[in-house]
Amino acid sequence: MPATPRSRPARPVQFQPLVPQPAYGRVAAAIEQKILDRSLRPGDALPTETDLATQFGVNRSTVREALRRLESAGLVGRDSGAKRLRVTRPGHAETASRVSRTLALDEVTFIELWEAMLAIAPRTAALAAGHAAPESLDGLEAEIAAVESARGSEAAVAGVVSFFGKLAAASGNRVLMLAMQPVTRLLSPSLRRMIDRVPQGRSRIVVAQRCIVEALRKGDPAEAESWMTRHVQDFRRGYEIAGIALDTRAGGG
Repeated sequence: MPATPRSRPARPVQFQPLVPQPAYGRVAAAIEQKILDRSLRPGDALPTETDLATQFGVNRSTVREALRRLESAGLVGRDSGAKRLRVTRPGHAETASRVSRTLALDEVTFIELWEAMLAIAPRTAALAAGHAAPESLDGLEAEIAAVESARGSEAAVAGVVSFFGKLAAASGNRVLMLAMQPVTRLLSPSLRRMIDRVPQGRSRIVVAQRCIVEALRKGDPAEAESWMTRHVQDFRRGYEIAGIALDTRAGGG
């Protein structure tokens, strides 16, 4: 006789509770999806509030709130004096600022940002070695000079942040450009404290960045990546010497 299959113990199926979403949230999500799938492109005018209300089967106040959310997110905007909203594309600085705020609200720590930098910055430097134009390298040199001659730590940190931003731009990779800016912005306050407390901190930054640029000029990705790895690792050592706890919340002044 064929073996009777064992009956499995009955297990109740589990479902996650539905997350309620107001009507304006669903309207905003629907319009956003059209923007993301390129059905609506930058510069395209949106239908009027009345038309949208009719299409979605909601009242105009619901549409108005949905559009307010999209405008706040930088996905739609209105030209000066224009009545119709158009699809817009958020700039890199605007996107970076929004991500920085989100990370700060999530209370990410220095060590988390440092780990992200260690993953992103060396590869960015390697790519820049193969893509950087002479004018990009001159721009990096100018930022290093600004850090070296800055009268205060705030100006020095601004130069460091700008160096990393220009390096990401020199890599030619837009994803790395967007990833680098929020991280370096959030590191700024604690980096400023490190430079204030560690006398050799600024000079070590300048030396490392000059070596990175030299590797870029030679078109040597391996050397650029190696120097950047050492540079980022040196940030952590500087924090430890300065007595800044690695679990310090990022973005704090």
